[in-house]
Amino acid sequence: MNLLSSREMPSPSSLFSAYASMAASIMLFRSMANELIPQPVRGYLLSTIRYFFKTHSPKLTLVIEESSGMSRNQVYEAAEVYLCTKISSNTERIRVSKSPKGKSLTIRLEKGEKLVDFYEGIELKWSFICTESKQNNPNDPCPPPRSEKRYFELTFHMMHKEKILGCYVPYVLERADAMKDEERVLKMYTLNSNYPYNGIKWESINLEHPATFETLAMDQELKNAVIDDLNRFVKRKEFYKKVGRAWKRGYLLYGPPGTGKSSLVAAMANYLKFDVYDLQLANVLRDSDLRKLLLGTANRSILVIEDIDCTVDLPDRRHTDGKKQHDVQLTLSGLLNFIDGLWSSCGDERIIIFTTNHKDRLDPALLRPGRMDMHIHMSYCTYHGFKLLASNYLGIHNHHHLYGEIQDLLKETEVTPAHVAEELMKSEDVDTALEGLVKLLKRKKLEGDECEAEAEKKTAAKRQKTGNQPKKSLRNNRRTAMKRSSKRLSARKPILG
Repeated sequence: MNLLSSREMPSPSSLFSAYASMAASIMLFRSMANELIPQPVRGYLLSTIRYFFKTHSPKLTLVIEESSGMSRNQVYEAAEVYLCTKISSNTERIRVSKSPKGKSLTIRLEKGEKLVDFYEGIELKWSFICTESKQNNPNDPCPPPRSEKRYFELTFHMMHKEKILGCYVPYVLERADAMKDEERVLKMYTLNSNYPYNGIKWESINLEHPATFETLAMDQELKNAVIDDLNRFVKRKEFYKKVGRAWKRGYLLYGPPGTGKSSLVAAMANYLKFDVYDLQLANVLRDSDLRKLLLGTANRSILVIEDIDCTVDLPDRRHTDGKKQHDVQLTLSGLLNFIDGLWSSCGDERIIIFTTNHKDRLDPALLRPGRMDMHIHMSYCTYHGFKLLASNYLGIHNHHHLYGEIQDLLKETEVTPAHVAEELMKSEDVDTALEGLVKLLKRKKLEGDECEAEAEKKTAAKRQKTGNQPKKSLRNNRRTAMKRSSKRLSARKPILG
């Protein structure tokens, strides 16, 4: 028996010889295949072999990334809002936050967390995944910050693919929109601190500016015109589509500092319930970055570019160390295309607002119709604006004995609503506050008269020096001064164009 077994068992040397022969045959066949079969054919054969020997899973996974190309992924944003309602006791880690004036806590999934949802009896498994980009050069002494990629994975049985894509995903989008409307909080967006290495992204805080059209110290006729224009704009979606124009509206707010331009922007946002995007052109280097910013803004929003006269001279911008930026490639043509070119049609129901203290310094190309649809002149404080400020700050709803004097002084004095409001805030006593305002207006008037007298002296000296000084009577001098005062007052009248 033992003899028979020893004869049937091959020796180690025979096993090694057989293995060596087989390995040599495989190497020979591989070498012949590499020489005789082209590379694309070899790749196709290998992929086919792997496919037949691969174990097929009945599960399908949808990957929902944070961005879709250059724009935000609406499915990702909807999933982030929707899944906060599906957090259960099995969830181990969640992110909790609350704004200073928020009504409730904001709850979101922490990275790496999973949860299960059910839709018409179908089990759906959600996962929130975050990955960081690898450092390109480990020897770099000053490596750039790593960017983070965030996405959701939705896994379910493959047989339910049509129902999930056709019914469940639209349900998540609708449910998230309804939740946002219920907890609607206006947002103010600005550029993030990691710009520009990690790409251009918007960061937001709650917009809690209390300005409304009721509290805005603005000419009533002009105020009504702006409100009517806003109402007409939001109701004309089909009209804009019919005439082939992007559903947007442009406003230019111009006037001296302190006349309420920023307050008007806040009042428009509160009236329409639109978020505000504050764009600082000094932080934008290239036209391509500007396009990304446009695509990153949501519908039903207001894009504000303040002090456009100070930022439109783009090549002269400098770094904080005083060195000139040689890589600045943001051009005026890129800005104009951003306003009314092809890129402006990427999104609906948007308002673009430019503000400036000096309209005359703007390039005429920025002012033509179709780019800035309305030019709104924010003037110095009028008597109507003063009465509204007095009602807001001092609670005066009836006539006061100082109103007549204040009205006369406002006709001859240039003072901003912000300056009037600052004076009214100095005392809660009505008489004290109004008396302080009268003193301010008298001082302003005196300063204005002195400036005019000084200008007259310089003009007279110049004419006398050139030998062309005409002889004028005192009456003619007074008449000239009155004409100049009348011209200055007429410039304070609000202009809507």
